[in-house]
Amino acid sequence: MARTSESASSGQHRLRRIEGRHNALVKQLRWAFSRAERTEEGDCAIEGLRIVEEAIRSGLRFRAVFFRESARDRAERLLPQIGAHVETLLLPDKLFDSVVPSETPQGVAALVRLKDFSLNDILERVQVGPIIVLAGLQDPGNLGTILRSAEAFGSAGVVLAEGTVSPFNSKVVRASAGSVFRLSMIIAKSASSLEEVLAALRDKNVRLLATSSHKGTPLDQADLTGALAVFIGSEGSGLPRGLLARLDEAVAIPHAPQVESLNAGVAGSIVLYESARQRK
Repeated sequence: MARTSESASSGQHRLRRIEGRHNALVKQLRWAFSRAERTEEGDCAIEGLRIVEEAIRSGLRFRAVFFRESARDRAERLLPQIGAHVETLLLPDKLFDSVVPSETPQGVAALVRLKDFSLNDILERVQVGPIIVLAGLQDPGNLGTILRSAEAFGSAGVVLAEGTVSPFNSKVVRASAGSVFRLSMIIAKSASSLEEVLAALRDKNVRLLATSSHKGTPLDQADLTGALAVFIGSEGSGLPRGLLARLDEAVAIPHAPQVESLNAGVAGSIVLYESARQRK
């Protein structure tokens, strides 16, 4: 059962206090966090003051915002920035902590609708910067880092192929520092979806470039301008051999021989920076 908070300070009269875990919005938030997927309504779960403010700044549509009882100061800061039509709920600390995945929750979470993009949206920007295709990338921190670098260095967009960690994972959202809210991004959930992406790239005469730990054209000698798609594989085994054989060229980042390989997030960021440098 719910009751309205009596506090009217700084708009806190908008807060609706929820005591039970069976509230429909609380259940949606828990499901979205635990599955790292969108809800049936298409909403993504996010958590943390900075991330929620990034979502506001990015113009996302909010379904609901959840505040931890002991973090009412977050409500005072955020409520003036949130439309009056958005549900704003106040949860007891124990209930809030049971829903959000963070070990040290900041006291605010939300359900937001991310923007939808198509492959055509990405292809229309291919002359602006490289398309990043991620095939089997598993570490949420690496994906978040690449998304952040993709926005910083002007990527045309990102394609997440089968086997890649979900971009709706809370660790990915946090590591991207809000870039996941703004980047043109699509998910190719199956092998057939990736085939469609490859066919579309070929049709638009996009060069397909693989990143490699050891073999390939040294990065400083590679041409990273023009219509280009950069493929980055998993942290352990890199790109699948079958996919690698279908790409036009491989590039390698020179590094000290005693270092086996670079972190995928770091390697992807270096390639994105070099492409931006060459284009300027």
